[in-house]
Amino acid sequence: MDNSTKKELEIFATKVRMGVIEGTYCAKAGHPGGSLSIADVLAYLYNGEMNIDPKNPDCADRDRFVLSKGHAAPALYAALALKGYFSTDELKTLRHKGALLQGHPDMKHIPGVDMSTGSLGQGISAACGMAISGKMAGKDYRVYTILGDGEIQEGQVWEAAMFAGFKKLDNLVAFVDFNNLQIDGRMTDVMSDLPIDEKFKAFNWNVININGNDLEEIENAYKMARECKGKPTCIIGKTVKGKGVSFMEDVCSWHGVAPNEEQYNDAMKELKATLESLEG
Repeated sequence: MDNSTKKELEIFATKVRMGVIEGTYCAKAGHPGGSLSIADVLAYLYNGEMNIDPKNPDCADRDRFVLSKGHAAPALYAALALKGYFSTDELKTLRHKGALLQGHPDMKHIPGVDMSTGSLGQGISAACGMAISGKMAGKDYRVYTILGDGEIQEGQVWEAAMFAGFKKLDNLVAFVDFNNLQIDGRMTDVMSDLPIDEKFKAFNWNVININGNDLEEIENAYKMARECKGKPTCIIGKTVKGKGVSFMEDVCSWHGVAPNEEQYNDAMKELKATLESLEG
C-alpha cells in the first residue's frame, strides 16, 4: 500500500469514526465502542476491496456485505454516507422516529444495505446463502461479513461455518472483530471463544490473524483471501474497542452507551485533530 492510498483510507476511517460519534450523540443511544473498532476494515472494504456502485446499489453483479454484528450500524451508516449512498445529514437522525437510519441495518429501506441484521449469529448464515447463490448462478461476486467476538458465542455461527467450509465457499470472507469486549465484560471472562482460529480451521476455513486496526495488514489479508481457492476465509482482526477516541478505548462501558455533550465535544475534538493531521 503506497503512502497516498494509506492516507486516503486513514482519512476515511477517521470520518467514519466522526460519523459514529455524531450519530450516537444525536440519538442519545447506540453502540459506539464496537462501531469505532471496525472503522479501519470498513474503510478498506468500501474503498479498495469491494466491487460496488453507490449510483446502482442493487446491481446484480455487485459484491455483497453483511454486518453480522448489526449493532455496529453507526459505522456502516457512516461508511455508506461517505460513499454517497445517502446524505451525511442522515447520520444526525440516527434512531429517530421515522428516520431512514434505525438502530440496526434495514435492507428494505436503506440504500447499500444488503441484509437486515441485529439478532446476533444470523448474519453469517445470510452471507453463506448469498455466497452459495453466487456459485450456483455462476456469478463472480464476493460476499463479505463482519462478526463480533462476543457474537460468535452464538451456536448458529458454527452451523454456518460448518456449511461454508463443507461447500467450499471461497467467495466468502468473514472478519471477526476480536476486541475482547462485549456488553457484560471481557469476552475471555464471559465465555471465551479462544482459540478462534483453530475453531474456524476445524471447519475447513482458511484463517488469517492480523492487527485489525492496521490498514496494511488488512489489505494483505484480503489479498490472501482472494488467492485462496476451495475454502472460505476468516480474518481474525485483533482490534481496540473504541479505537480513535482515547477515553473510549478498551473500556467495556462504551459498548452500548452514547456520549453526553461533554464527551461528544471531547471525542470530536480529538478526531478532528486526527483528521487535520492527516489532511495537513
